[in-house]
Amino acid sequence: MEKIIIATKNKGKLAELEAPLKALGFVVETLPQDYPEIEENGTSFEENALIKARAVAKDLQCITIADDSGISVNALNGAPGIYSARYGNDYELLENETKDQRNNRKLLDKMKDIPLEKRQCAFHCAMAAVFPNGREIVAHNTWEGILLTEAHGVKGFGYDPLFFDEELQLTGAEMPKETKMQRSHRAKSLKALIHALGDIIR
Repeated sequence: MEKIIIATKNKGKLAELEAPLKALGFVVETLPQDYPEIEENGTSFEENALIKARAVAKDLQCITIADDSGISVNALNGAPGIYSARYGNDYELLENETKDQRNNRKLLDKMKDIPLEKRQCAFHCAMAAVFPNGREIVAHNTWEGILLTEAHGVKGFGYDPLFFDEELQLTGAEMPKETKMQRSHRAKSLKALIHALGDIIR
C-alpha cells in the first residue's frame, strides 16, 4: 500500500483526515514531533498549503497532504484569515489557557461591540496533495456560520466553540464527529481531494 504523509502535528486535524485516507487504502503517517517547522509565508490559504506539502514531499519523497485553514469574520474585513493559528500571539497566555483558547479570547475581544446579526463568518480550508514527481492537487472549501459571543461545546478544536452552524443549530464544538465530517470546510476539501486521489490510483 502507498504511504501518505499528513503534514501536521495537530492531533485534531489528524483525527479528521486519517480515517478517510486509510479507507482509500493508504498507509497514513504524520510528521515526526521533531520535524522542523515550515514557515508559512504565503498570502493565501492555497499558497500556505502548497508550501507545506511541497517541502515535505521533496524532503521525505512521499505523497504529502497539507492544509491551511482558518476563520474569516466579515465584520473584521476577513480577519484573522490566514493568521488564524497565531492570531492571539500578541496576547499574554493566561494560566491553564491553551493557544486555541487565547485565539478565541482575542477574537471575542475584537468582536465585543458587534451585534449577533452582523457576526457572519466562514471557515476556509485549502488542502493540497503533492507527489514526489511534482504533481499537485488543490481543493478549497468553506463553511459559513455565525460567530457567537461566548464558547459552547467541548469537542473539536480551534475556533469550533465560537462557530455556530445556523442550519444545524450547533457549534462546531457541539457536533458529533460524524456530523462534522460531513459538514466542515476541511471535510469538504478532503472529500474533493480523495476523489481526485482515487482517480489517480485506480
